Amino acid sequence: MEIIASITVGLLVAIGIWMMLDRGLLRVVLGVIVLGNGVNLAVFVSGRLDGRAAAFVSESGAPALAANPLPQALVLTAIVIGFALFVFALAVLKRSWELHDNVETDRITAVAEEPAPDLAPKPVADGHATPARAAETEGKA
Repeated sequence: MEIIASITVGLLVAIGIWMMLDRGLLRVVLGVIVLGNGVNLAVFVSGRLDGRAAAFVSESGAPALAANPLPQALVLTAIVIGFALFVFALAVLKRSWELHDNVETDRITAVAEEPAPDLAPKPVADGHATPARAAETEGKA
């Protein structure tokens, strides 16, 4: 059973990373979610699925078929945090669609790297302060 769970973890992590490498932000967000689910399953599997060994022992000994509660608590916390991350990422995705009418990373990066409209261009030595000349002087410095 643990081998099947380990293979599932590997597949989820691989699919999540593959989706995160896409240019579309929706696939990136879904890739983060799939990757998070793979990591959650990996943590859950680390607590032993068979229940042969308990995580705690009392004076009377270990309870029969007790599972390790720590990975279960960690995964439950990670699920809540992952859902909050998913909702936040969807809000950012919606806002980027509203601002740029596009959700491809290259186009959003191109818009984000443009100089702010309220910043004055740097003056050049001959007194002209055009954006093209300011970019030329920044490249030489």
